[in-house]
Amino acid sequence: MPTNPASQDAAAALRPADKVSESAAAAMADITDGASLAVGGFGLCGVPTQLIAALHDAGTTDLHVVSNNCGVDDWGLGILLSDHRIARVIASYVGENKEFARQFLSGELEVELTPQGTLAERLRSGGAGIPAFYTVTGVGTQVAEGGLPWRYDSVGAVTVSSPPKETRDFVLGGETRTYVLEESIVTDFALVHAWKGDRSGNLVYRESARNFNPLCATAGRVTIAQVENLVEVGEIAPEDVHTPGVFVQRVVDVGPDVEKRIERRTTRPRQEA
Repeated sequence: MPTNPASQDAAAALRPADKVSESAAAAMADITDGASLAVGGFGLCGVPTQLIAALHDAGTTDLHVVSNNCGVDDWGLGILLSDHRIARVIASYVGENKEFARQFLSGELEVELTPQGTLAERLRSGGAGIPAFYTVTGVGTQVAEGGLPWRYDSVGAVTVSSPPKETRDFVLGGETRTYVLEESIVTDFALVHAWKGDRSGNLVYRESARNFNPLCATAGRVTIAQVENLVEVGEIAPEDVHTPGVFVQRVVDVGPDVEKRIERRTTRPRQEA
């Protein structure tokens, strides 16, 4: 019995998209010099290290990175930073990365430090299609009034500083307060790490490794996710999905043995039973 091409096309259209890339290098191949990246992670937790390593191996440079911090000297985004592959960073803190601080203070790197909650909302709003929002955080400081150093020269003089931002009074809950306008963030690419993902890009994060990953995933025009456990479509219950596959364009299976470092280990003597 002859098949109906139209029926075949309709059936193919209904099949879930398979977004799995053959390797991290293949998934990152079209990230060009000068691209902007939203990168998940907090400290050393939930960092897409395999994707970052692939980008480092590709030699990509002049990157504009948005991330809560910039890794440590020899791990995560720190490997890109140490080779001077990053031109600009939007972050909420420097963390344990001495090279990050050195490059910023010596004029080799432009850094826009942003309050952590504001950074989270700038990413979330960008992913939701909201161009800007008002927040009380930073009112009465250089965050709103301008003048925060973004770039120094080699002798420590400020060459680029933050501009003043629009402020406006609103009544909320019967109280009038001043708020500052913050612009949302959308990047060319987003790199995220997930504990589990299916072939269509639906993602599940585990415990504190969730952190900035779902926010970055929605803020990238092209989102690439490395997953520890790759499963078939339908194996993740809909109510367990943290990032729907509609936000994810590529999936890289890195396996469950991905290296996970501890930024600062604190222990105490074991008490006798």
